[in-house]
Amino acid sequence: MKSKFTAAMLAFFLGGLGIHRFYLAQNKLGLLYLLFFWTFIPAFIALIDFFIFIFMSEDNFNYKYNLKTGF
Repeated sequence: MKSKFTAAMLAFFLGGLGIHRFYLAQNKLGLLYLLFFWTFIPAFIALIDFFIFIFMSEDNFNYKYNLKTGF
């Protein structure tokens, strides 16, 4: 299971590189962050992601990122 705290810390410290998106299995978004990190735009978006993760309820986080569908 993915941790909300870990996702928030990765977004804060390594979010400009998209590491938190790779952690959350959102590889396409992570790749976009990585491709455009030199513009610093992903760093600003990652800061917003950090606050979203901090203020998101544990249930909402689990539903969005830990829900297993399929077999």
